Amino acid sequence: MSVETRSATEKAAPRLAAPRGLLALAVRRGALASGIAEVRGPAACMRRDALFRRMLLVADVVALVGAFALTVALSRRPAVQLTWAGLAGVPILAVCAKLTGLYDRDETLLRKTTLDEAPKLLQLATLFALLAWLTGDLLVRGPLDRHEALFLWLTLAGLLLLARASARALALRVAPAERCLFIGDEVSAATIRSKLSGHGGVRAQVVAHLDLDKASSWSTDSFSEARLTEIRDLAQTLDVHRAIIAPRSADAGEMLNLVRTLKAIGVRVSVLPRLLEVVGSSVEFDDLHGVTLMGVRRFELTRSSAALKRAFDLAGASLGLVAASPLIAATAVAIKLDSRGAVFFRQARVGRHGQHFHIFKFRTMVRDAEALKDSLRDRNEAQEGLFKIAEDPRVTRVGRFLRRSALDELPQLLNIIRGEMSLVGPRPLVVDEDVRVEGWHRRRLELTPGMTGHWQILGPARVPLREMVAIDYLYVANWSLWTDMKILLRTVPYVMGRRGL
Repeated sequence: MSVETRSATEKAAPRLAAPRGLLALAVRRGALASGIAEVRGPAACMRRDALFRRMLLVADVVALVGAFALTVALSRRPAVQLTWAGLAGVPILAVCAKLTGLYDRDETLLRKTTLDEAPKLLQLATLFALLAWLTGDLLVRGPLDRHEALFLWLTLAGLLLLARASARALALRVAPAERCLFIGDEVSAATIRSKLSGHGGVRAQVVAHLDLDKASSWSTDSFSEARLTEIRDLAQTLDVHRAIIAPRSADAGEMLNLVRTLKAIGVRVSVLPRLLEVVGSSVEFDDLHGVTLMGVRRFELTRSSAALKRAFDLAGASLGLVAASPLIAATAVAIKLDSRGAVFFRQARVGRHGQHFHIFKFRTMVRDAEALKDSLRDRNEAQEGLFKIAEDPRVTRVGRFLRRSALDELPQLLNIIRGEMSLVGPRPLVVDEDVRVEGWHRRRLELTPGMTGHWQILGPARVPLREMVAIDYLYVANWSLWTDMKILLRTVPYVMGRRGL
């Protein structure tokens, strides 16, 4: 096993005996984590998971108490007060959250995210608001009226989301980085390493990579007992918290033995399923009398789903135009005063089913920007056919502010009203980029392109075209209105933080 020294901390770490044989293929051994990880092996994993569970429990209690306190404090009736019986809501909340798996998700996940829990948290808030309203004087002396119950419901839902997000952020800072062993090919390993760094909600590192493609005896030896013993020893030697497996074998028995071996020593296991690269994660599990099948959803939207998405787009774009109309007018005046040229910039893009349309943006460059593009290609920072320069000299002073604040995208609300774009969808590519998209990736055009999407959150300048169109394809395959809402909510902090631009 080759060892790469990364830091002074790693140099100071005690040297460990490296297993031989197949495990000599493991690379990139990392430093020993400090803090909680000083308790090695399964105990370290258990303490790390317990930290997240306790932080989430504290967050839930704070949210519940805060919601009831705000409701009572803002009530117009002075007789409304909390009762001692209302304290029973705390254990009830903990039990309900436990039963719905809200304390156990983080143990199985690398990316700790709160937004995905929103539907279940909304159910909890609904349950407690109804309980407080229907029990009369039991929880709150001076029964809540409808307006107070509605306020309690909205406040509790909001505080649960906010408190849990804060608790996870704090736990990620306190807990040591999750140490991962990757078992699979080099391409998949590189992908996982890139996803573990630079993204929110994740604090993990690949401390060793076991590339089975480089094992000369792999075709004959497979996952024998000796191989499984070596993998177990490597995980224990490097204090691995989680194993990420990219299976290359179709033999379910081999995979099961590998998973069982790792879980027997307290290592968490995540699997990178090849099937989901094509069908996405939105599948229904079907129990056929003891045999599990995965039902794959139809790729295109049903008529009702398409109508629902269109109604959501129209409502959002209309409200956005009304709310932003003063800002749009002020921006137009600023552009005119800053440089010569039109207020709006129109560019041909490829839309749904390959139909071309002209996208609207506020002009952020000088009038002859397109003519200057060829002279700047040597400064291009994007990959695989995309063109983007961080400090583009063609950008005007006002244009630089508009880009950093994403205000140049506001006119696309007009494209949404016209039906050419959606609030959320695949990235609208220019014609030169679209011709590079081939094969099944072109199914991304089954949906209307969007103002934002997964590509906006990841940062279009940092994501290669090939990966971007694959992300768009999976978005189409797994569309739901809740997915659109999550992407819109996640776009806000990225735009505010000037990330992903």
